[in-house]
Amino acid sequence: MAKKQNNPKNNNGSEAQKAQPVEEVRIGSVKAAIWRNDTDTGPRFNVTVQRIYRTEDGKWHSTTSFGRDELLTLAKVADAAHTRVMQLIGEQREQERDQQRQNEQSAA
Repeated sequence: MAKKQNNPKNNNGSEAQKAQPVEEVRIGSVKAAIWRNDTDTGPRFNVTVQRIYRTEDGKWHSTTSFGRDELLTLAKVADAAHTRVMQLIGEQREQERDQQRQNEQSAA
C-alpha cells in the first residue's frame, strides 16, 4: 500500500531540485503523498491527498475534490497515511536512540 519514492537525479548526478514525497499511499484513484520537513526540533510529516482521473483524450489529471463515492476510500487512505506517518516517527526516534547510544559508547 505505501510506496517509497526515490529521489530523482538530474543529468549531472546531483539531487534534483523538485521535492518528492517520502512515500505515497494509494487505493484506487485516491492517493496520499507523505512529505518530510526537517526542522530544528526534528522531522515533521505532512500529507496531501488527491484523486487522479483520466479524461476522454487519455490525459491524466488530479483534483482535491472528492465525490460521495470516494469519501470512504479517502478515509481509508487517510488512515493508512496516518499509520505510516506514525511508523516513520517511530523509526526516527529509534535512529536517534541508536545514535545517542553510539555517542555514549564512544565517549566512554
